[in-house]
Amino acid sequence: MKSNSPIQLSLPVHLPDDETFNSYYPAAGNDELIQSLQACAEGSSERSVYLWGPVKSGRTHLMHAACAHANDLQRSSFYLPLGIHASISTALLEGLESLDLICIDDVDAIAGHPLWEEAIFDLYNRVSEHKNCSLIVSASVSATDSGFTLPDLISRMQWGLNYQLQPMADEEKLAALQRRAAMRGLQLPEDVGRFLLNRLARDLRTLFDVLDRLDKASMVHQRKLTIPFVKEMLRL
Repeated sequence: MKSNSPIQLSLPVHLPDDETFNSYYPAAGNDELIQSLQACAEGSSERSVYLWGPVKSGRTHLMHAACAHANDLQRSSFYLPLGIHASISTALLEGLESLDLICIDDVDAIAGHPLWEEAIFDLYNRVSEHKNCSLIVSASVSATDSGFTLPDLISRMQWGLNYQLQPMADEEKLAALQRRAAMRGLQLPEDVGRFLLNRLARDLRTLFDVLDRLDKASMVHQRKLTIPFVKEMLRL
């Protein structure tokens, strides 16, 4: 029986309901990547995808989106952020190949850890033997620059599709912010959006977190988003 939600296995992981493909605003040059991730989640594309881009570039959103897409199709999925590898066991990977979709986030976090490198290598091999299982892996750098000490692991990661997540231009970040706001029923004027881009860190994770705070503040104070209000709430 297939699960309607990603397997958690008692992990301290929260999968946001609002991080889907519909809520993702793709930068120019990422269309093929998005299509490949969707197809992988559907089980209709390459068996494995390696995605890399800087921290807070949107990789995790895409991993969550792939799981959500698979679940919408009644396909079983598993999401694991390897940034927490020090607090979990490699035993978590055992048997995952029986699922439809596996998403391993921040895989380069285990570079230089022999037990984990061997475990991920074995997982790739098991996935290749199960025709119904797809694997999506994300990292901050390419497989060849990841620092893995197991050469065969690097080779396995290059078997399938490899994509570098292209960064967003400021205009695209502004559009992404306005889209995110609109999905929450919030109006984000262009001048306020540009103010946020000019005064805050420009990665989308920071910008979205601030937008969430402003959304709540707007409801509490019953005020629209204006530059004076934003300055007051964020103490800028």
